[in-house]
Amino acid sequence: MPVFRRALLTTAGLAATAAALSLAGIPASAGAEPAEGPQHYVALGDSYAAGPGIKEQRADPRGCQRSTNNYPARLAEMLNISDYTDVTCSGATTGNMTASQSLPQGTNPPQFSALREDTDLVTVTITGNDIGFVDIVENCTRVSIRDPWGNPCERQAKASGTDVYADRIEAVGPKLAQVLEGIHQRSPHATVLLVGYLRILPPSIGCYPTFPVSRGDVPYLDGLQQQLTAVLDTQAFRHDAILVDAYARSQGHDACQPPRDRWVEGVLPASPAAPVHPNAAGMEAVAGFARDTLSRHHVAAPVS
Repeated sequence: MPVFRRALLTTAGLAATAAALSLAGIPASAGAEPAEGPQHYVALGDSYAAGPGIKEQRADPRGCQRSTNNYPARLAEMLNISDYTDVTCSGATTGNMTASQSLPQGTNPPQFSALREDTDLVTVTITGNDIGFVDIVENCTRVSIRDPWGNPCERQAKASGTDVYADRIEAVGPKLAQVLEGIHQRSPHATVLLVGYLRILPPSIGCYPTFPVSRGDVPYLDGLQQQLTAVLDTQAFRHDAILVDAYARSQGHDACQPPRDRWVEGVLPASPAAPVHPNAAGMEAVAGFARDTLSRHHVAAPVS
């Protein structure tokens, strides 16, 4: 049962209790105190959570390219959470939730090792490396030189009669389901936010050659990202998590926008960030989306 449904049922139960007390002649409280917000927060995920290239970079371990200004750090600050553990790591896949991740300089332990019985908030951004989304973008940029106005990447992906990239996205659903169930097993009282990916490209036209993807492949790539977001939404609903739909909420802030407006950098970043990854403004925005999502579902106490 999704978290927000559980909250609605709890509210209904409280209302019924208050009515019963009234009938019995026992005065009910004039108003319940606001629920205390999360106190024990663990952040899991890949580079879209870690923040490669964004200042300042942490060294624990350095190979994870984890920023002190990524969205988990900003969310912890927004919610005034002092017990906060960030184990996000660039390059992480769903498998690295339970298995160590090899890095150029050491290893990152299984991310689930940070989860505890008393963890009450978990954010997770994952699946992008399982489907190889950055590799897909890089391949589309390579083939764009053949036909800048056509759709060479889409034609290549569908050459065998099926869309190999779309198939990758559909195949990641069961892996994500295992991640969400694994979180609940280790932290049964946690609210789980499945944080999606910021919009990378606009829905059409693009900005060739600034972001060198052929004009016809821009809507194709955007469609793949919409497909991935739909998979995230489905798995969140089925496995007691809440989707933070960063894709839908970042319209007008894709990599083709002017530097002052973009939340995701292009192939040649104009702000400190890895290519085709969120910048500091994007991380700030995602943290705000997560905070607002918690507030809407009555999980976090109001923060002044």
